[in-house]
Amino acid sequence: MPQVVRSRIGALHGSPVPPLPHRFRSLADRESVEVLHRAARVLVASLPALTDRLVEALYAQEPAYRAAIDSDRVGVWQEVHHSLRHNVGSLIQPREFREPAHRTSRWIGEVRAEQGVPLDAVLHAFRMGGAMVWQDLVDETARRDPDDIRLLVHVAADVWNFVDEHCGVVADAYRQAERRQSWRRENRQRLMVAALLDGTARIADLAEAAEMLGLPEHGRYAVLAVAGGIGAGGAGPGAGARSAAASRAGAAQHRPGAAARPPVVLPAGAPGATVLWHPGPDAEFAILPLAGSSGELSALAAALDVPAGTRAGIGSAVEGLAALGDARRLAETALRTCPASGGTVLLDEHLPDALVVSSPALAGALADRVLGPLDRLDPADRDVIVETLTAWLDADGSAQRAGARLYCHRNTVLNRLRRFEQLTGRCLTRPRDAVEVSLALAARRLLGGT
Repeated sequence: MPQVVRSRIGALHGSPVPPLPHRFRSLADRESVEVLHRAARVLVASLPALTDRLVEALYAQEPAYRAAIDSDRVGVWQEVHHSLRHNVGSLIQPREFREPAHRTSRWIGEVRAEQGVPLDAVLHAFRMGGAMVWQDLVDETARRDPDDIRLLVHVAADVWNFVDEHCGVVADAYRQAERRQSWRRENRQRLMVAALLDGTARIADLAEAAEMLGLPEHGRYAVLAVAGGIGAGGAGPGAGARSAAASRAGAAQHRPGAAARPPVVLPAGAPGATVLWHPGPDAEFAILPLAGSSGELSALAAALDVPAGTRAGIGSAVEGLAALGDARRLAETALRTCPASGGTVLLDEHLPDALVVSSPALAGALADRVLGPLDRLDPADRDVIVETLTAWLDADGSAQRAGARLYCHRNTVLNRLRRFEQLTGRCLTRPRDAVEVSLALAARRLLGGT
């Protein structure tokens, strides 16, 4: 039996078939193919009518095709006619028509994918066409000679295998087109996010960007910048991207981004429904849509899950997509105020530090002017005085609380502060001097000074 099946398939597709032993040869196989060819030639002559019937059947039975037929009936008719012509021709002359038929099926799969017609609908359309062709072959054979129906049955499996083959071609082309579309869409999203964060997006493109990214054009936003700790629990997309840097909790979701992202997890209930990540040369950036509630950024900064060694900076809120370039620069400023050991900084709560890092040359000059006299001391003595000043300022000028923090008596704190005043000529009870000292200490801490 297997030899008979191969013989029939070979005859149908025009491929050479090795001779079979006499007892296995079947004249019915050759006769079956001849019956198929006679009926198929009649179908070729009546293809316009067959095309009309198939288009009407698609409109009635496949809802996904109705919009396409309503908008371009002539185009759909020509597509169906072209496919039928090559596929019916393949039943008669497979060598001549097989490759053109495959090209047509691939083209249909690609076009329907680009139009957004579901793949199931496209495959259903092909199977409807196959069923209609087979029924017409049976009807024509019965009309010519009913006894030949028994011969036509011998090639039924081959005809339906042919239909399945083209369904496979269509599905493969459809999925490849989908992947290309997805890559182009993600690439456009990446480019658009990059332009928004760089501040180079055109005003005329903002409405398109809002629709593409699913963000309100005039919404309220902040930007989160993350650096350090890359790969310490991160994942790699594309894609786009397609990862641990995106929120893994609540309503936040990741789109598009880099191949490797910092292991920062936004808290459940984070603002907005969509968090967009984008890679930068020195940091990763997340666009955070805000709801506008009071204390929203403070709550987010407090709840942000930042592993040890990772630095995160959240900039001030801005209005509208057009201001995201400013929001990114504010986030970078906040990031520069983060300790090297890691942590989270909300810019609005560290504005003096932000002033320091925004003008490092002036901040360095101020530090040298205010703290320079301490550099003449032994490094250990200098560090004790600097540590005491920092603790006293952090304790809001309380020598008692500063002493508790430093494990020394309050009088020791006061003695060290008086020594600082004597060395530098500053008076810590004078507001102007206190501000300068505070900024100078911040400059030494943030800019790497001793």
